[in-house]
Parts: sequence; C-alpha cells; structure tokens
Amino acid sequence: MIKILSAEFIGTFWLVLGGCGSAVLAAGFPEMGIGFLGVALAFGLTVVTMAYAIGHISGCHLNPAITLGLWVGGRFEATKVIPYMIAQVLGAIVAAAVLYLIASGKAGYSLANGLAANGYDLHSPGGYDLTSALLTEIVMTFMFLIVVLGATHRAATPAMAGLAIGLCLTLIHLISIPVTNTSVNPARSTGPALLQGGWALEQLWLFWLAPFIGALLAGLAYRWLAPDNES
Repeated sequence: MIKILSAEFIGTFWLVLGGCGSAVLAAGFPEMGIGFLGVALAFGLTVVTMAYAIGHISGCHLNPAITLGLWVGGRFEATKVIPYMIAQVLGAIVAAAVLYLIASGKAGYSLANGLAANGYDLHSPGGYDLTSALLTEIVMTFMFLIVVLGATHRAATPAMAGLAIGLCLTLIHLISIPVTNTSVNPARSTGPALLQGGWALEQLWLFWLAPFIGALLAGLAYRWLAPDNES
C-alpha cells in the first residue's frame, strides 16, 4: 500500500507542477507564451504521461473526485478511498510549494501574482459568478468521470485509456479555464490555495463540493450505463 500511495503522491505532484507550473511560468511569457491552449495541453499531458508510468501501480487517479467516482461506480474499494485522497492532496501541496520556490526566483514575483488558484467572481479569469463556476465544475467533472469509467472499463481498449483521459482533461481546460481556471480536482485546487491563502482558501469549498457532486452523479450514471456490472 505504501508503494501505491507513493505512486499517487508522485502522480498528483506531477499534475499540479506540470499544469499549474505551465500557467504560472509559461502562459504569459512575453512573445512566446503558451496561453490557454498550452496550459490545457500541459494538464492533459501530465495525465497521459502518468497514466502509462503509474497506471499499473495505483490506477493513476491523481484526483479525489476520480477516486470517489470510481468507488461510487463500483470499481474501487471503500477502504482505499481516504488514503488515496490524502496522498493526492499531499502531492498537490508539495508541488505547489515547489512551484512557489521556482516562481519566487524571479525578481518582482509575489504570491499576489497567483499560483494558478481556482476562483469565481472577481477571481474568475473571465469574471464568471458563483453559479456559473458551480455548474461548470459539476458538469466538467461529470463528463471527466464518464470518460474515465468508460475508457477503463474491461470492455474498452485498455491501451488507449490514458490517451483518452488525458485528451478529455485537455478539452475540459479549453472549455473552463475562463470560468474557474479549471479544477475538476480538489487536490489540484487545494495545493495552490494553501500557499496563496486569502481569497483562494475562502473559495476552496466550491472546488471540493462541485467535483464531488459531479463524480457522484457520474458514478451512479455509469453503473446504469455500463454494458455489465463491474462492482
């Protein structure tokens, strides 16, 4: 179990460092910035690379919402849910700390510049309100879990699961970065919020609640939708 949880820690660390790091360090870089498209691809690529690196060890959840959705969908043991979530959150926190140490090496950087934290209202990249943020995170997480559950079903093509899931996360970011900076992952939201503090911590509740609602609904929906019961 220690090896399995360590894999989840490393995988979530990579997701947050790669995804949030691309937003903080490269998205707005003068003339060569990668922009929204680059950040979306970065998040997707972290999942693709980790799926093939640790998928055979831990299943490569990297996300408390995925762990919850897999359990609700009858594909994961209840006794492992909390340990997985703890490992994921710890990996995200360490990644955010490493990202801060890297970013602070540039003259003039401060946490006021952000660590790619998720937010709504004044802290939404596009100025979207709480209702829009809540709905976006629920729907995006729901669709993410439908893809995860479907791509990893025993009747699917297992070798392609990592690619399908990574591309789905890329698409989700392309849709929702302007609304919430895209979470669909409570661990990813927690790491930057803890480092940034203030408004990011005050709004963190939404980025636990909404992904969990989306994951719960997706787990129930896929149990009905699936060609056979894997529970």
